This record gives sequence, C-alpha cells and structure tokens, in this order.
Amino acid sequence: MKYLFSPPPVTSAAIVGMAERFPVHRIYCVGSNYRAHAEEMGNTGRDPPVIFMKPVDALLPVEVGAMGRLPYPSLTRNLHHEVELVVAIGEGGADIPVSAAQQHVFGYAVGLDMTRRDRQSEMKKRAGPWCIGKGCEHGAPLGPITPRTQVAQLDEGVIALSINGSERQRGMLAQMIWSVPEIIAHLSAAWRLMPGDLVYTGTPAGVGPVERGDLIEASVSGLEPLCVRLE
Repeated sequence: MKYLFSPPPVTSAAIVGMAERFPVHRIYCVGSNYRAHAEEMGNTGRDPPVIFMKPVDALLPVEVGAMGRLPYPSLTRNLHHEVELVVAIGEGGADIPVSAAQQHVFGYAVGLDMTRRDRQSEMKKRAGPWCIGKGCEHGAPLGPITPRTQVAQLDEGVIALSINGSERQRGMLAQMIWSVPEIIAHLSAAWRLMPGDLVYTGTPAGVGPVERGDLIEASVSGLEPLCVRLE
C-alpha cells in the first residue's frame, strides 16, 4: 500500500518489567470524578460521568525511572495540573458489564491531564466543546504501565501530586464517584473499547496552575511514579 506521505509512528507507552510496549489506540478521560474536585469545579451529586477525549499524539510517555520534559503549551496563561489514575485496556468489547470489567484491564499507570484552564473556562461559558482546553500537545503525560497482575488492592491507594516538593493534591482512589469497573461499563456502552485504549479516570481536589521550570511529581500507591519538568 502506498501513502501520500509517511504515516506517523505508533504512539506507545513503557510497561514495567516487559520489553514490549503498549501501543495506544484512544485516550478517554473522565471529568469531575472525585466529589471534592467536582465541588471545586461547580458540580455536585453523582451525575452521569463527564467524558471527553484527547488526541493520541497528546500522550507524553515517560520511561521507567526517567523525568519527562513537558513543553508549556501555546495559547494559555493558566495551565493546570490534574493527577489521575490511568487504566490501560488490554481486551476490547462493547456493553461490558460492571462485574466483568476488570477482565478487560491490562494494567494501570499514573497520568496527568494538563489543562489550559483559561481556554476551557471560555468554552464552558459559550457552552462549547473543551477541545482547546484539554487536547493540547503533550497534554497527557503518562508514567510506565504496571500490569494488573502485579497490582494489589489498588482501590485503597493514595493518589497525590507535588510541585517543586510541595504537595498540592492528595486523595484516595476509594473517593472516586464512579469506580473503574463502572467507568469501563459506561464507556463500552457508547464505544466499542479496543486493546490499546487508555482511560484517565479523574482527579482529586487541589488542581492549580503550574509555571515554566516547575517539577511535577505524581504518584498512585503501588504504581511507578511520574515525574515531568515543565519547560
């Protein structure tokens, strides 16, 4: 088969303990999935999950033990950090029941949903889409994926983020409004999930701005940490 120009390379992420890499298909994101963060963003209650997507080339994969370099995106003066548990789908399917959802998970990682908050706020006022706020290049940093078989009691873990050594976000995964199995079931009712899909599952309270030069360190109990420098 001949192409007009060379296709882009496959976007992939490191896997802990494996030489193979995880090829990425789609990036789904869940908004306002921790009660305290939902409240700070003006939402209340257990509303249906807020789903948006990031382009695959927004992914910024960081290798095991490495520090990523995150370019400050254009068209914003108010870039915000959001630490998230990321679910890597290994087995696809549609209309997946909650009871079977974990069987479709390959592994988990720590991720960042970097947000042009000023642009997102503008679009919210106009009832428009969030693409310019959420879909910026390199706006989805991702740490190495730990296979599910190597993770124990993840739902009891702590999720946290610090800037230059000062903690900004801390929560418990158990505080999610929608659990990982519920998110998978909800997504698979709208799209056929595919191997290689990533699901960013939401952030706890404490989101805020970052500046050039900041060192962002993100963690989830039992997973490889994620460290990036904003340039």
